[in-house]
Amino acid sequence: MKRRHLAALASSVVAATLSFSAITTSASASADTGYTFAVIGDIPYGATAIANFPKAVAQINADPAVQWVTHLGDIKDGSSVCSDTYFQQIRSDFDQFEDPLVYTVGDNEWTDCHRANNGGYNPLERLAEVRQVFFPQPGRTLGRHSAPVQSQADLGVPENVRWQRAGVGFAAADVVGSNNSLAPWTGNTAPTPEQTAEVLSRTSATIQEIHDTFADARREHQRAVVLMLQADMFDPTVSNPTFTDYYGFQPIVAAIARESAAYRGQVYLFNGDSHVYNTDNPLGAGSKWLSFYGISKPVSNLTRVTVDGSGNAKDYLRVTVNGPGSQVLTWTKVPYTF
Repeated sequence: MKRRHLAALASSVVAATLSFSAITTSASASADTGYTFAVIGDIPYGATAIANFPKAVAQINADPAVQWVTHLGDIKDGSSVCSDTYFQQIRSDFDQFEDPLVYTVGDNEWTDCHRANNGGYNPLERLAEVRQVFFPQPGRTLGRHSAPVQSQADLGVPENVRWQRAGVGFAAADVVGSNNSLAPWTGNTAPTPEQTAEVLSRTSATIQEIHDTFADARREHQRAVVLMLQADMFDPTVSNPTFTDYYGFQPIVAAIARESAAYRGQVYLFNGDSHVYNTDNPLGAGSKWLSFYGISKPVSNLTRVTVDGSGNAKDYLRVTVNGPGSQVLTWTKVPYTF
């Protein structure tokens, strides 16, 4: 699809969103401060990283500050087989996390599995398997001490979850690379009808989740909103991005911009995908991404953080929710010691 098809895509997403009922919030934001969590993504890539991944889990477990963990997706590299056996192996590793673990989904474990070197799977079948293996109990995190979260399982997207802690609203969403799964599968020059239908449904659910997260934040006077997903929708390593490769993200970027503009607190977006640590204000004044995505006004309260991954997956991000009167979130990279 080209830019002229965006209006049709966005209209379909909005129309579909209206058919979904909002998810109600049952838990109020906690007032505790000093809450610290770990963020990782695009790990493990390759045989050595796979063998060492249990050591990464053990080191995060041993960090006395960490109380929660989020994996931003891509549990394998993009040139390896998307097998049931591998999924089960990573699930076993995930089960060793002592703290609650929220896992967002990456393109390498389902979207790109049509590639011959990935096994030539139907990506939608792989997505169903990922959901079965990693989200068997919608509304509960992974990890030995699982915690309740609000899930969009009733919308068919159990991996989309949100929760509240320390006066901050959190949401994790299935937004993936490869143009949010609109990149054509092997042998095709355009998305298939079933591929497009899945993207519309999942994108609609994600927009609903973003809306609900910000609505809770405004109603409960939360100090910040934290969004977590796999795709880098503002990849700084791409000097000349083409809309053909990014149009699947436009409705999501528009929703983030719209909700952030109506929110007085700070907004943080954590993503993986591009593998190199980065922090910026992707929709700030002067950003090329404003016109690229058709955003009319700068979004000054949005901070984006990309975590190291792939060959750079040599550290995890330790993120702390600070007390009132300071920057809500601060973070530092913690090198792995193995």
